Amino acid sequence: MKFLRYYYNEQVYYGKLEENKIYPLVSNTIWNENLEFAKETLSLKDVKILTPSVPNKIVAVGLNYIDHAKEMNLAVPDEPVLFLKPFTSILEPDEKIEYPQQSKQVDYEAELAVIIKKQAKNIKRENFKDYILGYTCFNDVTARDLQKKDGQWTRAKSFDTFSPFGPVCVTPDEVEPDDLKIEAILNGEVKQSSRTSNLIFKIDYLVEFISNVMTLLPGDVITTGTPPGIGPMQKGDTIDIKIENIGILRNHI
Repeated sequence: MKFLRYYYNEQVYYGKLEENKIYPLVSNTIWNENLEFAKETLSLKDVKILTPSVPNKIVAVGLNYIDHAKEMNLAVPDEPVLFLKPFTSILEPDEKIEYPQQSKQVDYEAELAVIIKKQAKNIKRENFKDYILGYTCFNDVTARDLQKKDGQWTRAKSFDTFSPFGPVCVTPDEVEPDDLKIEAILNGEVKQSSRTSNLIFKIDYLVEFISNVMTLLPGDVITTGTPPGIGPMQKGDTIDIKIENIGILRNHI
């Protein structure tokens, strides 16, 4: 199932997407087990697509692709390297990524993201799917010059608009996250291209590892790292994050 969150008639709704038609969720909440959808449909062109969830936090994983580690001539980490992005950095699909005055190099980073379904603490990896609402596209926008200058990542990754994700959330029964093609396409040119089979730490391990560090709440997002080919974006550019069986996240600079 493809979930989405959208704005229509001055209100926010949830629904499922089938063949470009939206079936509104009757209860208007995705955080319960029994979901009922209206028979009347809406057209995509009549709504504003929002991020699939509003996370309490975004937990990001650095250096998690084997081919990216090779590209950077870095050793493969023994355990996941975690950092946080604030919820104030989220951005809807098709909206504009703002180029901050403090930075002279803002990079794209294509990532597969996980949206948490229910509170998760100290879970076991064999049960990880019970805690996942689904998977979506994410762009871990980064002010690369500030990242190098600061020596840590908070400022470089936390500007408003630096966490676009969406447009849909695909449920675990419809997608196998461990072998998906993932691409970043800048102005129509493929810049990143890999498969999630190159992930150093797989989704089940990440959910277990992170939930043993912090409590994950419904709507929280885990981003799983980026493949090789990261690079700068310029004002006026269009960036697409494309993931097989999930969709395309498009934003403008």
